[in-house]
Amino acid sequence: MERRKVKIGIIGVGQIGKSHLEHYKKISDVELVGAADVNEKEGRRVCDVFNIPYYTPDYRELLQRDDIEAVDVCLHNNFHMPMTVAALKAGKHVYCEKPMAGSYRDAQTMLEAARRTKRKLHIQLSTLYSRETKVAKYLIQSGKLGKLYHARSTGHRRRGRPFVDGYGAPFFVKKQFSGGGALYDMGVYHIAAILYLMGNPEVARISGRTYQEIPMDAKRKKISQYNVEELGLGLVNFKNKATLDIIEAWAINLDNMEGSTILGSLGGVRLWPFGFFSSLGDTELNAAVNLDDYHGRTHRLREDADAYDSSQQHWVAALQGRVPLLPTAEIALNTMLVSEGIYLSEKLGREVTAAEVIKASKSTAVKV
Repeated sequence: MERRKVKIGIIGVGQIGKSHLEHYKKISDVELVGAADVNEKEGRRVCDVFNIPYYTPDYRELLQRDDIEAVDVCLHNNFHMPMTVAALKAGKHVYCEKPMAGSYRDAQTMLEAARRTKRKLHIQLSTLYSRETKVAKYLIQSGKLGKLYHARSTGHRRRGRPFVDGYGAPFFVKKQFSGGGALYDMGVYHIAAILYLMGNPEVARISGRTYQEIPMDAKRKKISQYNVEELGLGLVNFKNKATLDIIEAWAINLDNMEGSTILGSLGGVRLWPFGFFSSLGDTELNAAVNLDDYHGRTHRLREDADAYDSSQQHWVAALQGRVPLLPTAEIALNTMLVSEGIYLSEKLGREVTAAEVIKASKSTAVKV
């Protein structure tokens, strides 16, 4: 299909919004038409920096513009649902920053609204477009791993709690704005990548624990009212009998952790650093994979391979009709179910069913 300019508006030009704008700058098929942010001084400054012709402090005015076909929502987690639903109702396709929302209930509302309005909803899951994930997906689809039966999702920061460890805003560690801590911040990326590679299986049961044990700066803790987890652990049982264990750390007394893995009957994959493991008779095979070579060859041989180079490039290509949109909203919703299941399991002190999580989930959305 012929390439065309996709006209996009952005809602929220803070730290994440600026990151998204940097990505759009690199895509020649994007025209940034307008931006909305309640901080007028910063909003106008960012529009000048990125040559965005229209600014408004009121997102409603942005949504009324006929020359914008899609908006990018870059706000705190508990603003995602109301802003996304408003944009979908206004007839706009929506790209939303991760996590999908502050709760499973709100994320489900977003997906239902997208289906009802017949608009595209895309969630920012950048790990789906990494070279490691793409090669792992190729190996799985080629049958090299056989039957998938267990996976592990890991994320490690030695000291990486927002604000209290010296970067980012207090909103990230305050549950009423963020919805959660390490699991909602970085865990989304790692869990979503594994769910994508496993075919986004249906969850049956979840058990988990969360921790906040590492000392932090007392003054910053008081200012931020830090009340989310720095470490999240979980075990997920899927209806297809496969399992997934999770460890996601914002702060932990450990130098590193092995990257996420997927185990199959014929082979296994570790994502970071990448490795493929199998056997030939009595011989164990540890294969080194040239990720850059795979990337180069696919771009030489496959039309629209660039549509999977980043979340933003995929979004634009899908809006152009060049490729079908990956089911990022469905994957992100399942990721929300897993994370919220860990929180509920911690609260109740036992394993919980997916049905229990869905029933217990409440909206945490902030009115806009």
